[in-house]
Parts: sequence; C-alpha cells; structure tokens
Amino acid sequence: MSNPDQESPDRPLVFIPTYNEADNVVALCERIQAQGLGFDILFIDDNSPDGTGKVLDGLVAKYSNVKVLHRSGKLGIGSAHFQGIQWAYDHNYQTLITMDCDFTHPPEKLAEIISFRDKYDVVVGSRYLQKRSLRGWNALRKLLTRAGHALTVSLLGMPYDATGAFRLYRLDRIPRYAFDVIQSRGYSFFFESLYVLFVNRMKIGEFPLALPPRTYGHSKMSYREAVRSVKLLLTVYATKLLNPEKFSFCEPFSRDAAVPIDPQGWDDYWKNAKSGGGIVYDTIAAFYRKAIIRPTLNYFVRAYFPANARVLHAGCGSGQVDADIREHVKITGLDISVNALNLYRRNNKDHCEVKHGSIFEIPLGDGEVDGIHNLGVMEHFTPGEIRRILGEFSRVLKPGGRMIIFWPPEFGASVLFLKAVKGFLEKVLRRKNVKFHPDEITRVQSRRHAVHFFEESGFRVLRYYFGLKDFFTQCVIVVEKPTALALRSLPVDSGRTQNAARPVQQARPSFATP
Repeated sequence: MSNPDQESPDRPLVFIPTYNEADNVVALCERIQAQGLGFDILFIDDNSPDGTGKVLDGLVAKYSNVKVLHRSGKLGIGSAHFQGIQWAYDHNYQTLITMDCDFTHPPEKLAEIISFRDKYDVVVGSRYLQKRSLRGWNALRKLLTRAGHALTVSLLGMPYDATGAFRLYRLDRIPRYAFDVIQSRGYSFFFESLYVLFVNRMKIGEFPLALPPRTYGHSKMSYREAVRSVKLLLTVYATKLLNPEKFSFCEPFSRDAAVPIDPQGWDDYWKNAKSGGGIVYDTIAAFYRKAIIRPTLNYFVRAYFPANARVLHAGCGSGQVDADIREHVKITGLDISVNALNLYRRNNKDHCEVKHGSIFEIPLGDGEVDGIHNLGVMEHFTPGEIRRILGEFSRVLKPGGRMIIFWPPEFGASVLFLKAVKGFLEKVLRRKNVKFHPDEITRVQSRRHAVHFFEESGFRVLRYYFGLKDFFTQCVIVVEKPTALALRSLPVDSGRTQNAARPVQQARPSFATP
C-alpha cells in the first residue's frame, strides 16, 4: 500500500477486490478517474497468478488516490469485502462503494449510486427493478441468478437484490460492530450482510442496474461455492425462525482488565456460539432455552420473586431465557465471558444491566440484590468451588433474599440426550472428541446431595423440584438467605412432595425487611 498521507475520508472510497484481473484493472481505474468524482480507490488483490498485483502497484505509483492491499492467497470474495470495509473504517471514510472488476458494474453508474447517499444507509444496484436488465446473459446464468433472488426474497423476506456487489454503505451511520455479526467469508457474505442490516432497521434503497454479460475475464464462483452459499442461506433461514436475536447487533462490551480469564474456556465456548457452532446444535440449544427452560424459569421467578426485585443472573450466558422475566424483575447479567455478555446485550438490548465478573468475586456490594438465579452453572465446578460460589452468593444477597438454581441431575433429559448425540457423532459419524460445552463434573446425584450444599452454606431450602414442567431436564432448587426477622411463614419442601408443582398463588411471598 502506498501514499497513506493522501487519504481523504471526506471523499467516498471505491473498493474493488481482484483475482486474475490484470487485463481489467488499468481500464477500470482510468474509467473511474474519468468520471471526475474525486473518489479514492482501494484494490485488494489475492495474490493473483496472472500478475494483477504488479499492475496495481503501477497504478498506485501513477495515481495518488489509489491504494492496494496484497493478500497471501485466494481467501474468498466475502473475506475481501469484509477486509475492505474494515480498512475503510480504520481510515475514517464516511462513504464506501463496492463494485466488481469485470465491468458488470459500469463506472459510469458511480454518479448515480452516490446521489442516494443522503437518503439511505445502504444503496444497492438492483438487477430486478426493470425488464431486460440481464439482457445478453445466457439462460443458465439467468436461471441461477433469478433462483438465488427468489430464495432470498422468500426465505429471508428481503425484497432487495441481496446477492449483488454494487453497493454503497454510509459507514458514518452504520456502526462498525454491525459487520461482526456476519460470519460468511464467501459469496454468501452479500446476502448475509444485507440481511443483518435489514433486520437491524438500516435504511436500504435500490436503483435499477442493467448488467451486461461478463465480457472481460470469467466467473470465479465455483460449484462448491454455490453449494456452500445455498447451505448458508438455509442456515440463516433456520436461525431466523428459531434464534432471530443472533442477527441483532449492539455496541460490544469492553473487557474488565481486573477479571481473570476463566480456566474453563467459557469465552471460547460463547465465541463459537456467536459464530455458529453448527446449525443442528444451535437449533437444539435455542429450542431448549426458549421452549423448555424459559417457561420453567418464568414460573419460578414469578412465584418466588416479587415485581421489580433486583435480581442477579449469575453466569448469564446469552440471556435468551431472560426475555420474559425482564418485564417482571430488574436483572443484572453477570458473566466471566465477554463474548457471552455481547450475546446477552444483543438478546436483551437495553432491558438489562450487564457486568463483567466472576461468580467467585462478584462486583457488587454486600446485600445489594434481592434475588439470584443461576442456570446450568453449578455442574461445571468441584464441590469446594461450589461452596465458594454459594458463599459469594450469600454475601451479595439481602437477608430474606431468594435464589433459584437450575442444576442438571446425572440422569436428566438434557444430559442423556447430549450423551446420545455425542455417541452418535463419535461412533457413527466418526468425529473425534466431540464437546458441546465445558465439562460437567458435579451433576446432582439426589435431592439430598443438592440440598446438602445449600444447607451447609447457611441457606434455607424452600423448594426442590424435578418433574414434568421442564420434561425432567433440571433440578430446580429455591432457597432463602435467613433473616432474624421472621415476618412470614413459608411452605418448606419436606422432600415428600419434591415432584409436585405447587400452585403459584401459594408461593407469592414478599421479601422481609432486613
């Protein structure tokens, strides 16, 4: 790259990825310059075997407004666009235009696309707004192009030309972290990126674009890439139905330098969840959280926490389960993983406070919360660590405050199901060392086993439940921190009715005044 001192962020930047475009880049660059629009131009070349990179270096030497980045190899068209967008942000450009190098996006259209920049956040050159816009294309290419458009319209609900690369982005209006949500680095980058911007209510506009047949070079989209794009489209569609929050973006959470990196690898776990740990597992996990755990949590929170109580979700993870109870109580989500907190904020927006911290050293004062809920965390720690955690929970909990702990038993439905899936993947599909989450080393062995931990830590057990509400997935333990002022009488679980669900109206106490 050359001439960094010549950058002018107030001027629009035109970005063009190249691979084997030695015959095109000079003519394209000169036609862009001939428009007299004063644009800066960025080329990213993927180490083209035909010497495109050297030709581009010549253009950089000739024109002060031309830059080039050389990459080590063919890393994908979506990867090039992502890097071009990041480069534009790094150099403070407000407007970015992306286009192909094969003249299917005529430089003479740059004046037209730039004319829409004050009206929209994203502008797309559309092949479908006027008849005969694909004139001269062969029948197969027309069929594939129109089929792709039909799929993105019908599956994703976007009326735009979602697979075209001739676009304008108002980077001063689109937050940079919006592009962190996008996972594809191939051709599917185009429809995934537009969908993310679409669902986050960016203003998208189109103008008609007639594309001539490609007469310079040849298409670089392989059959394998086409199949991969269709697979990703189906994945995006499934996620849209089952886990739409995954496409939301929000300002990233900053890591607290005082919080240690967790030895169990939760940050990596949630990083994989963010980037897509496999559509099957993501689908199962989303269904489990929303259809099984969330209704159960709703029941217990409304039964044991009064309205507007300040509640700590300790080890909050992605926070999908908090979508309903956040209307009943005031939640602070706490997690050691920054990736988890980013997901939590995407799922809950501004409804909940978030804190970066460890459950061994909660960044709250003594007696600061009315309640605590905790789901699927205890089983990942040793008995000694669990006692330390419960001691810290007791510290931040008010006297008379309650905790609702979801703790999977050794023979719970989810444990048995994931064991079966793991066995199938390893033994039938021959995958090695399948691991869905950090190790579960202390599952509940019995009611007595679980209750002992809480009573030993000074809590009073109000309820132990393992039953049909969540299809025998979790043991739910409701406990209370004792207070010297016994202002109420509560039903205490005797153990004889541990599988019976008491009516909500029998369990709506208010908190005692400490």
